[in-house]
Amino acid sequence: MTELRVVDVVEEQLDAVWEVRIRSFGPGGDRDEWKKNALTFMDGRFLGVVDGDQLVAAARIWPFEQWWGGRRVPMGGVAGVVVAPEYRGRGVGSLMMRAVLQRCADKGYPLTALYPATTVLYRHLGYEFAGNRYKFSFQAADLRTLGGKGTAVRKAGPADADLFLELAGKNHAVRRSSGPLIWPRTEVESWLEDENNFAYVADDGFVVYNWSDGDLAVDELMAGSEETARALWATVGSGASIAKSVQAYCPPFDPIHLLAEHEAAGDTRINRWMLRLIDAPAAIASRGFPEGVVLEADLRIDDPELPANTGDWHLSVADGSGSLTPTDSPTDALRCGPRGLAALYAGTPLAALRGAGLVTGGAPATDAGLDAVFSGPTPYMLDYF
Repeated sequence: MTELRVVDVVEEQLDAVWEVRIRSFGPGGDRDEWKKNALTFMDGRFLGVVDGDQLVAAARIWPFEQWWGGRRVPMGGVAGVVVAPEYRGRGVGSLMMRAVLQRCADKGYPLTALYPATTVLYRHLGYEFAGNRYKFSFQAADLRTLGGKGTAVRKAGPADADLFLELAGKNHAVRRSSGPLIWPRTEVESWLEDENNFAYVADDGFVVYNWSDGDLAVDELMAGSEETARALWATVGSGASIAKSVQAYCPPFDPIHLLAEHEAAGDTRINRWMLRLIDAPAAIASRGFPEGVVLEADLRIDDPELPANTGDWHLSVADGSGSLTPTDSPTDALRCGPRGLAALYAGTPLAALRGAGLVTGGAPATDAGLDAVFSGPTPYMLDYF
């Protein structure tokens, strides 16, 4: 093994990445479609590790935004992390991910998130669990009877991509959502172009769904009113003569759980995702906080991988916004590393963080305030990347 180097993946290396991918995840997918998509990451968001001239690892970074407290925060979505089997256990994954963290910083992403194949590597580099992706199963016949016939619903197409993004934005802002992604417009257009997807839109909502193993699967349904929710779910349920079940990606507090007569089946599928703060001050300044909650507290952050986060900071929250500024004289500072900071940002209660040793110090009276400012609807995602 010669000296390992991190490089920007170029088009000529995509066949090598594909081969490592197959050895990592097994066969599957369309090679040509994968390569076509991979080319869109050739702007500094596709990194690799080479041993001499041989590519042995790779990772991509999606240019997402993510909702936190009802506001949009730029986020680097890390995906396609692969390491050749014969190079595992040699520090190649750590080398790759350290480069990914630095590239996210260079690109100006305050946050990064991923779905982990293993937690050991990512926790070692400062990631921690922040939320879930839920898949519920409803009876199609139940949804068909929800009504909403007075709401106009029309078929949607690629020209509606901006409208879909606008409607999703309005709904997530009102709900103070945390976790859902904002995909690039080109990706939304491609979903609406796909003949396998069925998309419908109303004045204040939309739905995208498809067939999946004889059932119907809802990728996303957003509704700004009860009547629109009923109309869109009933549209999906209209396929009940063929499909007995509707698989739906939605949070456990989505209105459908209150609208449907029967509760979702007990085989709910959950995928957990992890979060890391790249730029702590920017991550705090960009997100939303609960209105009416006021807090002044000091934090001492120790982040070996991203030293710019390390230091004594003063957290100030008021009027739904927050700031994190350097301080020379911290008072009863709460101490945490990047894992504790990520979990706190995602609303994990201080009692749990203390119980896991992820935070120490601080004034006990401040714990309730921190819980209050970072609380809100449970973080969730609708999409896998």
